[in-house]
Amino acid sequence: MTDTKPYYLWVFPQSEAHLCPVRAIAEWIQASSITTGFLFRKIASGDRVAEANAPMSSEQFLEMFRNNLLDINIDPIAFGAHSFWRGGCQYLHIERRWSLRKICEWGGRSQGVTNLAIAKYLISLDDDPMEAREDYFNPSCQPALKCLHCERSCSCD
Repeated sequence: MTDTKPYYLWVFPQSEAHLCPVRAIAEWIQASSITTGFLFRKIASGDRVAEANAPMSSEQFLEMFRNNLLDINIDPIAFGAHSFWRGGCQYLHIERRWSLRKICEWGGRSQGVTNLAIAKYLISLDDDPMEAREDYFNPSCQPALKCLHCERSCSCD
């Protein structure tokens, strides 16, 4: 058994409220009215939180996740539970500009993970390209520079 490190949650700024885990958990607690026991319980018929204090299974979560994708007209066949790991890694690397080492350390994966395994979380044939292929060596296209203040590509100082 591995020594799992805690994940500390902080409130994200208002500009990222839609990604904020603290806000999401607070809204779930209010909507579900759960005050004790498992926070993420089985879902009963009629999309109701089960009264029994039993955790939601990974199978039920995946089924509900895929149903949500169908609701927004996305074919769920390419998505599984690892989609959240991939999405999280891509967000941290692309949007937050975290280094691969920092992502591995945060995720507790710095020991025994090959470079190829990490690349599978960051790059997929299903991803939209970030730049047009013809612009890779185009001297007229300036590279994005990392801001030392916010660690993103921006114009703040």
